Amino acid sequence: MGKIIVIGGGAAGMMAAAAAAEQGVKVIVYEKNEKLGKKLFITGKGRCNLTNHCDMETLFGNVVTNGKFLYSAFYGFDNQAAMDWFEKAGCRLKTERGGRVFPVSDHSSDVIGALSGQLKRGKVDIRLRQQVKSLLVQEGRIKGVKLSDGKIEYGDCVILATGGLSYPLTGSDGDGYRMAEENGHTIKETSPSLVPFIVREKWCRDLQGLSLKNVKMFLGPEGKKAFYEGFGEMLFTHFGVSGPLVLSASSYYRKKCKEGQAALRLDLKPALDLEQLDKRLLRDFEENKNKQFKNSLGGLFPSRLIPVMVELSGIEGEKKIHEITKAERVRFAHLIKNLELTVTGTRGYEEAVITRGGVYVKEVNPSTMESKIVKGLYFAGEVLDVDALTGGFNLQIAWSTGYLAGVSAAGALSAI
Repeated sequence: MGKIIVIGGGAAGMMAAAAAAEQGVKVIVYEKNEKLGKKLFITGKGRCNLTNHCDMETLFGNVVTNGKFLYSAFYGFDNQAAMDWFEKAGCRLKTERGGRVFPVSDHSSDVIGALSGQLKRGKVDIRLRQQVKSLLVQEGRIKGVKLSDGKIEYGDCVILATGGLSYPLTGSDGDGYRMAEENGHTIKETSPSLVPFIVREKWCRDLQGLSLKNVKMFLGPEGKKAFYEGFGEMLFTHFGVSGPLVLSASSYYRKKCKEGQAALRLDLKPALDLEQLDKRLLRDFEENKNKQFKNSLGGLFPSRLIPVMVELSGIEGEKKIHEITKAERVRFAHLIKNLELTVTGTRGYEEAVITRGGVYVKEVNPSTMESKIVKGLYFAGEVLDVDALTGGFNLQIAWSTGYLAGVSAAGALSAI
C-alpha cells in the first residue's frame, strides 16, 4: 500500500493528514515541535477563531491575495463543511459578532483535540521532534523525505504544510519555502502580515493600552486616495497601533506601500456626518458653556483621549466653552472625523499573525494542490502565497487547502 508523508503538524498539516487517512491510506506526519498545533494553540489569544460563518461571496471578499486560486479548495470544503467537520469530531462551536466562529469552550485546545482525535481514528503515524531537512525528488517525481538526522523516509506523496515565518517561537522558520525553492518552485517575496503598525506621532505612546471601539479607519499614501477602509476596534500601543482593524489594514499596507510610509486616518464618530457632529458639539457646548474646554469633553471621548484631542485641536484647554469661536468648533469637528497618524512601518514576524507571500500559486494545480513541477508533491496552508483578513478566514484557507491536498494525494495513491 502507498504512503503519504505530511511535513508539518499545524492546522493545514493536521487537516491534510486527517482527510487523507479518511480515504483509508497510510499517513505519516512529521512535526519538529514537541506537540501538534503549537501555533494553533495561541491563535485568537488562545480562543481560536477557526472560521467565519458567512456566505461564499464574503469568504472570497476577505481573501487579500490570490482568491481565485482558492476556488476549488473553498467550494470543495467550505466554511460550513469545516464547521460540520469539527462538530462531528467533538468540538462544539458558537458564532460571535462578525460571523467569527469559536469553540463553545473558548479553548483552542478543543480544536487541536478534535484534529488529534481524527488523526488517531485514522491511525495516522505522528512523529514528533523530527525535522524534515529536504525532499527526495527523482526525475521530477517525489520519492520521500530526508530528516535532519540523515534518515530517509520513502513515500509516494508528500504534503508540504510547514507554515510561514510568523510567530517563529512556534517553529515557523521558512524551511518549507527553502524546500520548495530547492525543487524548482518560485517563492513570492515574504513579509509579516496581519501585524501592528509603527507610527511616528509621539502622542500615541501616551495612550498605550487604550482601546477604541466603533471607529472607522482609512489607510493610503500621503495626500492620495485611501486603498483601505474599515470599521471596528483598535488599540494604542507603546510603538503605535494594533487591534483587529489595524491588522486587517496591514494586509494591504505591504501590497500598496513599497516606500514604507502611509497616512492613517481615524473617524472617531463614524455614525455622524460633519453637519450632525457639529450639531452634537453645539448641544454639548450649550450644556457646558461655563466650563473649561478640557473639562467638557467627557461625553465625547474616553478620559485618556481628552488631553490629546485638546492639544491637537489648538484650542486652549482653559478656554471657556462660550468663548470658543465657530471656526474653532468646525476645526474641532474636522479633527474628530480626521484624526491623522503617520505609519512608518510594521512590527516583525514575532507579532505577525500570518506571512504574506510564499509558494507561487501559478506553479500549483488549484484543483488538487499538487505541484506542477514535482509529481506527487502537494502544498497546503500558509506556505502558499495566499492570505486573508482577520475573522477566521486564514484558518479556513488552511482547512480548505489541507483537505483538498489530503484527498487529492489519497486519490493519486489509489491510481498508482
